Amino acid sequence: MFHVVDFEKWERREHFKYYTERLKCAYSITANLDVTLFKESLRKNNLKFYPSFIYCVSYNINSMPEFRMRLGENSQLIVYDIVHPNYTIFHKDDHTFSDIWSEYTDDFYKFYDNYKCDMKKYSHIKGVKIKANQPKNFYCISCVPWLTFTGYSTYSSESTPSLMPIITYGKYHEENGKWLMPFTVTISHAVADGYHVSKLINSIQETIDKQSFLVSDGVLTPPDA
Repeated sequence: MFHVVDFEKWERREHFKYYTERLKCAYSITANLDVTLFKESLRKNNLKFYPSFIYCVSYNINSMPEFRMRLGENSQLIVYDIVHPNYTIFHKDDHTFSDIWSEYTDDFYKFYDNYKCDMKKYSHIKGVKIKANQPKNFYCISCVPWLTFTGYSTYSSESTPSLMPIITYGKYHEENGKWLMPFTVTISHAVADGYHVSKLINSIQETIDKQSFLVSDGVLTPPDA
């Protein structure tokens, strides 16, 4: 489900018009996340980093309407009620990857089970898109686990910048007793400014620090606006 943005009441209507009609641009912001507490908590709870981190990112993206915007029918700007993560599987034998998506839910343990079921069914299948019926309301997240980078940019030649956020993170490394991990958000300037991306990254850091989703019910409440 989704709702259509009311342009007459939307505070970003002039910004959206400018960045879709006059200056069609996207941008990327890379910052280090401190995953020290997160790694230790996952180790104690015998949980995998990849699905747990995808959940944390998905939870925060779903908490902010700026990252759930898309163009619908008749070029209407819509905001989905929920978006699902589309992530990648790396095949070690031939060094290719496959795209897969899992259904998102605020309940961490249900999402973790969704991920495990999808991995069990699709992880050995080759191809770019290996799970059918990918919903329109998705976003992309992937990892470059072989490299600690300081910047990352994703773009398509001669195309309009996507309103969908593209998330990329890299290899975490130890520095002064902390484990730091590069994290990049790429987004169209039409829907999100530096303020919104900063808020997203800071909220993800807060989520992985508190790890409150690891309580018995596994359900988080949205962060304050």
